[in-house]
Amino acid sequence: MSAEIHARFIDTAAGVSPALAEAIETLGPVTLPDRTGAPFPVYLCRAVAGQQLSVKAARTIWGRVEASAGARPLLEHFHEQNEDALRACGLSGAKTRTICAIAEAARDGRLEADELAALDSAERARRLTALWGVGQWTADMAAMFYFRDPDIWPDGDVAARKTLEKLTSKRRKTARTAARFAPHRSYLALYMWRWVDARPT
Repeated sequence: MSAEIHARFIDTAAGVSPALAEAIETLGPVTLPDRTGAPFPVYLCRAVAGQQLSVKAARTIWGRVEASAGARPLLEHFHEQNEDALRACGLSGAKTRTICAIAEAARDGRLEADELAALDSAERARRLTALWGVGQWTADMAAMFYFRDPDIWPDGDVAARKTLEKLTSKRRKTARTAARFAPHRSYLALYMWRWVDARPT
Protein backbone atom coordinates (compact mmCIF):
# COMPACT_ATOMS: atom_id res chain seq x y z
CA MET A 1 0.00 0.00 0.00
CA SER A 2 1.40 3.36 -1.00
CA ALA A 3 1.37 6.41 1.24
CA GLU A 4 -1.10 7.97 -1.21
CA ILE A 5 -3.59 5.12 -0.86
CA HIS A 6 -3.20 5.14 2.93
CA ALA A 7 -3.93 8.87 3.01
CA ARG A 8 -7.02 8.34 0.84
CA PHE A 9 -8.19 5.63 3.21
CA ILE A 10 -7.93 7.99 6.17
CA ASP A 11 -9.80 10.74 4.31
CA THR A 12 -12.51 8.34 3.13
CA ALA A 13 -12.89 6.82 6.59
CA ALA A 14 -13.20 10.26 8.15
CA GLY A 15 -16.33 10.79 6.09
CA VAL A 16 -17.78 7.56 7.46
CA SER A 17 -16.72 7.39 11.10
CA PRO A 18 -14.06 9.11 13.23
CA ALA A 19 -13.38 5.77 14.96
CA LEU A 20 -12.70 4.08 11.62
CA ALA A 21 -10.38 6.87 10.51
CA GLU A 22 -8.49 6.71 13.81
CA ALA A 23 -8.08 2.93 13.53
CA ILE A 24 -6.70 3.13 9.99
CA GLU A 25 -4.35 5.97 10.87
CA THR A 26 -3.13 4.15 13.99
CA LEU A 27 -2.41 0.91 12.15
CA GLY A 28 -0.51 2.55 9.31
CA PRO A 29 -0.16 1.22 5.74
CA VAL A 30 -0.89 -2.48 5.16
CA THR A 31 0.34 -4.93 2.52
CA LEU A 32 -1.42 -7.90 0.97
CA PRO A 33 0.42 -11.09 1.97
CA ASP A 34 1.74 -13.25 -0.85
CA ARG A 35 0.65 -16.88 -0.44
CA THR A 36 1.77 -18.12 -3.86
CA GLY A 37 4.53 -20.36 -2.48
CA ALA A 38 2.43 -23.48 -3.03
CA PRO A 39 0.55 -24.58 -6.17
CA PHE A 40 -2.90 -23.02 -6.19
CA PRO A 41 -4.89 -26.25 -5.60
CA VAL A 42 -2.73 -27.01 -2.55
CA TYR A 43 -3.24 -23.47 -1.25
CA LEU A 44 -7.00 -23.90 -1.73
CA CYS A 45 -7.01 -27.21 0.14
CA ARG A 46 -5.09 -25.67 3.02
CA ALA A 47 -7.50 -22.72 3.15
CA VAL A 48 -10.42 -25.14 3.41
CA ALA A 49 -8.67 -27.23 6.07
CA GLY A 50 -8.00 -24.18 8.24
CA GLN A 51 -11.39 -22.52 7.88
CA GLN A 52 -13.03 -21.61 11.22
CA LEU A 53 -10.01 -22.83 13.18
CA SER A 54 -7.40 -20.96 15.17
CA VAL A 55 -4.07 -20.48 13.40
CA LYS A 56 -2.42 -22.95 15.79
CA ALA A 57 -5.07 -25.64 15.26
CA ALA A 58 -4.99 -25.16 11.49
CA ARG A 59 -1.20 -25.57 11.39
CA THR A 60 -1.35 -28.69 13.55
CA ILE A 61 -3.97 -30.38 11.37
CA TRP A 62 -2.24 -29.43 8.13
CA GLY A 63 1.02 -30.81 9.49
CA ARG A 64 -0.72 -34.12 10.13
CA VAL A 65 -2.21 -34.05 6.63
CA GLU A 66 1.21 -33.53 5.05
CA ALA A 67 2.69 -36.29 7.19
CA SER A 68 -0.09 -38.69 6.20
CA ALA A 69 0.86 -38.26 2.54
CA GLY A 70 4.44 -39.41 3.15
CA ALA A 71 6.43 -39.01 -0.04
CA ARG A 72 3.29 -38.99 -2.18
CA PRO A 73 2.33 -35.64 -3.80
CA LEU A 74 -0.51 -34.05 -1.84
CA LEU A 75 -2.86 -33.77 -4.79
CA GLU A 76 -2.50 -37.50 -5.40
CA HIS A 77 -2.99 -38.24 -1.72
CA PHE A 78 -6.22 -36.21 -1.62
CA HIS A 79 -8.44 -38.94 -2.98
CA GLU A 80 -11.69 -40.49 -1.78
CA GLN A 81 -9.85 -43.77 -1.17
CA ASN A 82 -7.83 -41.96 1.50
CA GLU A 83 -10.74 -40.26 3.26
CA ASP A 84 -10.31 -42.27 6.46
CA ALA A 85 -6.64 -41.30 6.69
CA LEU A 86 -7.50 -37.64 6.15
CA ARG A 87 -10.28 -37.76 8.74
CA ALA A 88 -7.77 -39.22 11.20
CA CYS A 89 -5.70 -36.04 10.80
CA GLY A 90 -8.54 -34.02 12.32
CA LEU A 91 -10.40 -32.95 9.20
CA SER A 92 -14.19 -33.07 9.29
CA GLY A 93 -16.08 -35.20 6.82
CA ALA A 94 -17.17 -32.13 4.86
CA LYS A 95 -13.64 -30.68 4.67
CA THR A 96 -12.25 -34.04 3.62
CA ARG A 97 -14.80 -34.31 0.82
CA THR A 98 -14.08 -30.73 -0.29
CA ILE A 99 -10.33 -31.27 -0.38
CA CYS A 100 -10.78 -34.42 -2.44
CA ALA A 101 -13.07 -32.51 -4.85
CA ILE A 102 -10.45 -29.76 -5.22
CA ALA A 103 -7.73 -32.33 -5.93
CA GLU A 104 -9.91 -34.05 -8.51
CA ALA A 105 -10.53 -30.73 -10.26
CA ALA A 106 -6.80 -30.04 -10.23
CA ARG A 107 -6.01 -33.44 -11.73
CA ASP A 108 -8.57 -32.67 -14.45
CA GLY A 109 -6.81 -29.39 -15.25
CA ARG A 110 -9.65 -27.18 -13.98
CA LEU A 111 -7.59 -25.21 -11.44
CA GLU A 112 -4.73 -23.79 -13.48
CA ALA A 113 -3.53 -20.68 -11.63
CA ASP A 114 -2.61 -18.72 -14.77
CA GLU A 115 -6.03 -19.30 -16.29
CA LEU A 116 -7.83 -18.32 -13.08
CA ALA A 117 -5.65 -15.24 -12.61
CA ALA A 118 -6.75 -13.96 -16.03
CA LEU A 119 -10.42 -13.98 -15.00
CA ASP A 120 -12.25 -11.17 -13.26
CA SER A 121 -13.02 -11.79 -9.60
CA ALA A 122 -16.70 -12.61 -10.18
CA GLU A 123 -16.02 -15.26 -12.81
CA ARG A 124 -13.15 -16.72 -10.80
CA ALA A 125 -15.41 -16.97 -7.76
CA ARG A 126 -18.13 -18.60 -9.87
CA ARG A 127 -15.72 -21.30 -11.01
CA LEU A 128 -14.35 -21.94 -7.54
CA THR A 129 -17.72 -22.06 -5.81
CA ALA A 130 -18.89 -24.60 -8.40
CA LEU A 131 -16.60 -27.06 -6.60
CA TRP A 132 -18.31 -29.09 -3.88
CA GLY A 133 -17.85 -27.43 -0.49
CA VAL A 134 -16.06 -24.31 -1.74
CA GLY A 135 -18.00 -21.23 -0.69
CA GLN A 136 -17.72 -17.51 -1.27
CA TRP A 137 -15.48 -17.00 1.77
CA THR A 138 -12.88 -19.42 0.40
CA ALA A 139 -13.10 -17.80 -3.04
CA ASP A 140 -12.59 -14.37 -1.46
CA MET A 141 -9.53 -15.54 0.49
CA ALA A 142 -8.05 -17.03 -2.67
CA ALA A 143 -8.68 -13.80 -4.56
CA MET A 144 -7.00 -11.71 -1.89
CA PHE A 145 -4.07 -13.83 -0.83
CA TYR A 146 -3.22 -15.96 -3.86
CA PHE A 147 -4.28 -13.79 -6.78
CA ARG A 148 -3.63 -10.61 -4.78
CA ASP A 149 -6.74 -8.83 -5.98
CA PRO A 150 -6.76 -5.42 -4.25
CA ASP A 151 -10.51 -4.90 -4.44
CA ILE A 152 -12.22 -7.75 -2.57
CA TRP A 153 -14.51 -7.14 0.39
CA PRO A 154 -15.20 -10.49 2.12
CA ASP A 155 -18.58 -9.64 3.62
CA GLY A 156 -18.99 -13.27 4.66
CA ASP A 157 -16.01 -13.01 7.00
CA VAL A 158 -17.45 -12.50 10.47
CA ALA A 159 -14.38 -10.81 11.95
CA ALA A 160 -14.06 -8.28 9.12
CA ARG A 161 -17.78 -7.51 9.04
CA LYS A 162 -18.27 -7.24 12.80
CA THR A 163 -15.18 -5.07 13.25
CA LEU A 164 -16.33 -2.69 10.53
CA GLU A 165 -19.75 -2.53 12.19
CA LYS A 166 -18.11 -1.77 15.54
CA LEU A 167 -16.05 1.05 14.04
CA THR A 168 -19.00 2.50 12.11
CA SER A 169 -22.57 1.47 12.91
CA LYS A 170 -24.54 -1.76 13.07
CA ARG A 171 -27.26 0.01 11.11
CA ARG A 172 -24.92 0.68 8.20
CA LYS A 173 -24.57 -2.04 5.55
CA THR A 174 -20.94 -3.12 5.62
CA ALA A 175 -20.82 -3.86 1.89
CA ARG A 176 -22.04 -0.33 1.21
CA THR A 177 -19.44 1.13 3.55
CA ALA A 178 -16.71 -0.97 1.93
CA ALA A 179 -17.75 0.25 -1.52
CA ARG A 180 -16.47 3.69 -0.58
CA PHE A 181 -12.95 2.23 -0.44
CA ALA A 182 -13.00 0.72 -3.95
CA PRO A 183 -10.81 -0.11 -5.81
CA HIS A 184 -8.84 -1.16 -2.71
CA ARG A 185 -11.39 -2.96 -0.56
CA SER A 186 -9.00 -5.84 0.20
CA TYR A 187 -6.95 -3.41 2.26
CA LEU A 188 -10.02 -2.47 4.27
CA ALA A 189 -10.43 -6.14 5.23
CA LEU A 190 -6.76 -6.27 6.24
CA TYR A 191 -7.29 -3.26 8.47
CA MET A 192 -10.27 -4.89 10.14
CA TRP A 193 -8.34 -8.09 10.86
CA ARG A 194 -5.32 -6.17 12.13
CA TRP A 195 -7.58 -4.11 14.39
CA VAL A 196 -8.92 -7.31 15.94
CA ASP A 197 -5.37 -8.58 16.46
CA ALA A 198 -4.31 -5.27 18.00
CA ARG A 199 -6.92 -5.78 20.77
CA PRO A 200 -7.33 -2.06 21.47
CA THR A 201 -8.22 -1.13 25.03
